[in-house]
Amino acid sequence: MQPTGNLHIGNYLGALKNWTKIQYDYESIFCIVDLHAITVYQRPEELRAKILEIAGIFLACGIDARHSSVIAQSTVPGHAELSWLLTCITPIGWLERMTQYKSKAAGQETILSGLMQYPVLMAADILLYQASVVPVGDDQSQHLELTRDIAQRFNSLYGETFVMPETKLPTVGARVMGLDEPDKKMSKSATGSAHAIAILDEPTVIRKKLSRATTDSNPHVDFETMGLGVANLLAIYQAFSEDSDEVMRNRFSGMRYGDLKKNVADMVVAHLEPIQQRYREITADPAYLAGVLAEGGRRVSPIAEDTVRLTKQRMGIYTA
Repeated sequence: MQPTGNLHIGNYLGALKNWTKIQYDYESIFCIVDLHAITVYQRPEELRAKILEIAGIFLACGIDARHSSVIAQSTVPGHAELSWLLTCITPIGWLERMTQYKSKAAGQETILSGLMQYPVLMAADILLYQASVVPVGDDQSQHLELTRDIAQRFNSLYGETFVMPETKLPTVGARVMGLDEPDKKMSKSATGSAHAIAILDEPTVIRKKLSRATTDSNPHVDFETMGLGVANLLAIYQAFSEDSDEVMRNRFSGMRYGDLKKNVADMVVAHLEPIQQRYREITADPAYLAGVLAEGGRRVSPIAEDTVRLTKQRMGIYTA
């Protein structure tokens, strides 16, 4: 995850919640991608603070630093080095076709080269550790396919070097939409104050945001004709509660929207308050967080160094 914006319940329900469940099934690496963040300008002091904030949220949500490696991308030089090596074999046409590049470039007067190379760096993040499974959502499927294309091209040019990462995800997280725009996925970069519920939002803020959430013209919940906003509120409740569809129908059919929003708010607050308490405890000791990131880097560096060394050898680059 990028250390920009505020991690929200969409990030938690769509990714973090599942990561905590599957982390023990693999040798897991969770990367705070600060090199990706600087493809657009970041205030240095804010970026440094956000890196630690994201690390703290990872741990507060249940990532186990005793088993899993939590790292800051820039502290492992192999990310940048492998990215350059892969850039040299990636056709520019592949990058110009990326939908994320086209959408972000469309809104900028000056397009920085790092934005176009972003997907190659993402491929390097995966291939550096010879990862077999990448637990990301459907919105990242194009990036994962590009990673496979780059790996396959390199292997065909220089011989078998990279593991082909698996595109079939081990689990599927909830897709949470914006409270104000329920036709769009909840986003960290959205500017509207009522768009997203941040993981660290105070209970009063959460309740206020949900009270302003978009619904529809019906007077109460109707499972046959509900609008996108009502469906999103119900999806949020169900993702936190893990109730069955039958339980959801029995509980909410005919409920007025004010009561629906209160129920959703109660559920969200009840689940986020323990996370927020753990976050406060974790971040009370900055040395602990720094130690977690340092230890994560030490664990993964041998894998990264071996991959970069092998890649160079395959390409004929001098290695001592």
